Amino acid sequence: MRQWIVYGMAAGFLTACGTESENGNGGTNGDDSDASGVITDDNETDGEEGMTVIAESLDSPWAMQQINDEWLITERDGGFISIVNGEVTEQDLQLSDEVVQQGESGLLGFVLDPDFEDNQIAYMYYTYESTDGLANKVVQVSRDNDTWTEEEELIEGIPGAATHNGGRLAIHEGELYATTGDAEEPEWSQDTENLAGNILKMNLDGTLPDDMPFEDSYIWSYGHRNPQGLAWLDNGTMYSSEHGATALDEINLIEPGNNYGWPDYEGDETSNDTVAPVIHSGDDTWAPSGLAAHDDWLFMAGLRGEAVYQFDTEAENLEEYIEDYGRIRDVLVMDNNLYFLTNNTDGRGTPDDTDDKLIEVEIE
Repeated sequence: MRQWIVYGMAAGFLTACGTESENGNGGTNGDDSDASGVITDDNETDGEEGMTVIAESLDSPWAMQQINDEWLITERDGGFISIVNGEVTEQDLQLSDEVVQQGESGLLGFVLDPDFEDNQIAYMYYTYESTDGLANKVVQVSRDNDTWTEEEELIEGIPGAATHNGGRLAIHEGELYATTGDAEEPEWSQDTENLAGNILKMNLDGTLPDDMPFEDSYIWSYGHRNPQGLAWLDNGTMYSSEHGATALDEINLIEPGNNYGWPDYEGDETSNDTVAPVIHSGDDTWAPSGLAAHDDWLFMAGLRGEAVYQFDTEAENLEEYIEDYGRIRDVLVMDNNLYFLTNNTDGRGTPDDTDDKLIEVEIE
């Protein structure tokens, strides 16, 4: 049985665990400077800033959701946990296929139905072994106490691989979105008959919405390499964060039917038929993952970048907001608080003996 340490009050200083490590991008994080407003673990005002460790000793956490006083967290190896008032409970997953964790694959995205309190329904994205090899699926699950049962496959057969599986799920205005990676086959991202390298959209029952840009297709946008974050501003503008091949990580403004260029175009390169990112990392590497919106800001998790980044969508300016906690997998904003998951136990980080952690900080 794994052991967790869970906190219900502001924590003391955390041990820094940030080192450069492989993330599949092949780039480096070349910006070691302190940006204005950066929160670090050697800043003596951490406690005063409201930094709180909610839980630690997690195992490669990937996605998180909160409902009332409960946190629900997927772990890449197939683990699924609940945290309520300091008590951690392993959840029982009854899925139609076994979760396969190879490299970056496994139990990934998770999102609660907007009516979860009434219907106890949620959605998961996970990797399984199909007749053609690794694949991913989006499923609907229902909860009965601590048991979650797969009720319906919404999409199956999404191409999978040891890397580039995408995996983020998000719900906006009653519709479900999923990011998919190119499954190590870059040319698939330009094939609108293939579900790899896309952002997908569907109704919550898995049917196609009426406003899809391609006939009889779940594809909302294409030409993506490995998108892992989705967020919407209050005005409905949609953004996604995406891994580049060698540096050139991206934040993209997503519109239906757009082609975001991979593998033909990266960075500022574009054509009449493709869309360039609103910002990219140039020669540096963020290795972006989860994305969250707050006012006109985006908060982005950085894996190899080992930071939570803050992006001003009006000024199109990005800086490090939180650093020195190692690899960051997911971010979530509620009210005026930012929550983030470290990911130092994913095989590419340098974990300390209390990693991984779920941490809360008040947004300045």
